[in-house]
Amino acid sequence: MSKVKLFALAFLPILIISSFILIYPSKTDAVKLNSKECVDCHVSKKITASAIRDWQLSKHYEAEVGCADCHIPVKEAVKEIHESKSNCEDKRVRRLVSPKNCAQCHEDKVNEFERGKHALAWVAMMAMPTTKDQPSVLIEGEKGCGGCHRIGRDEGKCDACHTRHRFSAAEARRPEACMTCHMGFDHPQWEMWSTSKHGTIYAVEKDKWDFSKPLSEWYKEPYKADPKTPRAPVCQTCHMPNGDHGVRTAWGFLALRVAEKDPEWQKLRNTIMRGLGVLDEKGNFTERVKIVEAGKVVRLTAEEWQAERDRMLRVCSQCHSPSFAKEQLDKADEVIKESDKLMAEAIEIVESLYKDGILERPKDYPLHTDLLRFYEVRHPIEQKLYVMFLEHRMRSFQGAFHMNPDYQHWYGWAELKRDLAEIKHEAEMLRKQFAQTKRRK
Repeated sequence: MSKVKLFALAFLPILIISSFILIYPSKTDAVKLNSKECVDCHVSKKITASAIRDWQLSKHYEAEVGCADCHIPVKEAVKEIHESKSNCEDKRVRRLVSPKNCAQCHEDKVNEFERGKHALAWVAMMAMPTTKDQPSVLIEGEKGCGGCHRIGRDEGKCDACHTRHRFSAAEARRPEACMTCHMGFDHPQWEMWSTSKHGTIYAVEKDKWDFSKPLSEWYKEPYKADPKTPRAPVCQTCHMPNGDHGVRTAWGFLALRVAEKDPEWQKLRNTIMRGLGVLDEKGNFTERVKIVEAGKVVRLTAEEWQAERDRMLRVCSQCHSPSFAKEQLDKADEVIKESDKLMAEAIEIVESLYKDGILERPKDYPLHTDLLRFYEVRHPIEQKLYVMFLEHRMRSFQGAFHMNPDYQHWYGWAELKRDLAEIKHEAEMLRKQFAQTKRRK
């Protein structure tokens, strides 16, 4: 056989494979070809350039996940997704993405998320008595409360933490992923954590740490010295152990639990729960308990509380001794009780003004003061009480749990003391004015 024929025969398999590739593109190429139509359209109309750039830099792009995989809702998606806005010429496409689409590849993480408090964020907001009184743009328009609580809207928004369109796990493992929502008035966890010793270590060393490593592997070899492994906890270390998306805490958002063994604390707790309109004067649950149950903002059983406390102890014990961890958490519990003493006294003072007819009780109020009205109140003294509860009490116990003594004291405890002094003084003035008015009559 001639050398030419031998060369042709040797080269034949390569020609066949090349032809096959040309005729039958790989799945990756197919995804790119399918998405090319979307990209070409967006480029021609000069829209969403950042979405295209970020997608091309994402793991989704590498893993053959195209535009249609996310933006054409699966049949299991909720009605709100199927009926959401779309300006696309392809009428199947929706701007919003359902977690049911994400579950096609990330079923375990979607299931974890559904068990956590973030999944209830929208429900909890909508359950509040005065949400209906806010301008729609703040709620439905997501320019106010709705902007953060959207993480639980339409069964969940994965992009609240894994920002579009890179959906980076490494980005979501950084504490800054939590910063937008967990800051400010009633839950400034970012401010208190970032200025704690844990946050200080992060600020100094974060550029050396490897956030591409899954959370479950950070302390897999606990005694191995590795400069790339975080040596201080970030939000995700404590609240998403091993990458668990079911974010929960023992005390819940309001640091309230129903099953209290300490009689003194139970009495304080009942006063606060009455102030929320959840308990009546006899200590029985009212219809408002449904709000608490819907948002899971209060722990309703001792077992529920203990399960989350045990989980946190296991997390802390990855770096500290179990006895030290328990001691620190117990001290933070004590801060809640001391804060509750001040809060309960203030509630009783304001409530006495209603009982004595000094303040007129609106028809839509429960039998006690109404802390769940937030700032939708009639009297300045009620406004002070609301700020005391939702800003300063929160900062007092949150600062303790986030290991920031200065924040706990000056932004929490000291402000609680000032609130109580001002409420006492204002109540005294209101009583004097009331007595003078009665004498004139």
